[in-house]
Amino acid sequence: MFLRDRATQAEYFDAPERTPAELRLHYAQLNRINRLTQFDRPFRIWVPQLVTDPSSLTFLDLGSGDGSLGQTLHTWAARQNWSWEFTHLDVNPVTRELDSNPRHFLGSVTALPFPDHSHDVVIATTMTHHLSETEVIQHFREAQRVAKRLVLICDLHRNRFFWLALAALMWSIRLPREFRQDGLLSVERGWQVPEWRRLAGAAGLINARVWQEHGTRILLAVVKDGYGR
Repeated sequence: MFLRDRATQAEYFDAPERTPAELRLHYAQLNRINRLTQFDRPFRIWVPQLVTDPSSLTFLDLGSGDGSLGQTLHTWAARQNWSWEFTHLDVNPVTRELDSNPRHFLGSVTALPFPDHSHDVVIATTMTHHLSETEVIQHFREAQRVAKRLVLICDLHRNRFFWLALAALMWSIRLPREFRQDGLLSVERGWQVPEWRRLAGAAGLINARVWQEHGTRILLAVVKDGYGR
């Protein structure tokens, strides 16, 4: 059955031979999709619900790309008179050139170069599907280690309706063929709730909650002891 099993084929833009120019264009196109799909919404909705007194928080954004998520959330928080400060981490050196945040580090989400409990909130969006299951276990484990108050990870929910809807959206806004192929492959490499629950258990996450929203997103939250409500 289509999408019953998760795809493992590598995406076009993950290949090491992609040039910096190609990657810059890729991030520009990705930002078009992100704005249309309100990629920041899960964090605007759930962080204030899961953290007591969200008015002053330090964030670590894993797989941050060009830093668009952190910039968007920083601006939104400022409109609430909140102080949300972001550190970014990505494995691709090109992202450092694209990101205006001086706290942008190069590194792997499976071996974070930060001390235990060094950031209030550890987040990630639409990057976990790039990993193997073994890597996801370590990714979850490292996020929990570094987070002081909350882990909140969001990715793509694998299902046929989402695949078809995304295909129609990307075609309607005339995105290039390689980007459309990667977008659909991202859904095919996406996750379902039982899979993340199993991987969270294997990672030793304590009181992890996994759920899906609107048939398009899968989320994992870990509220650390003594903070969440």
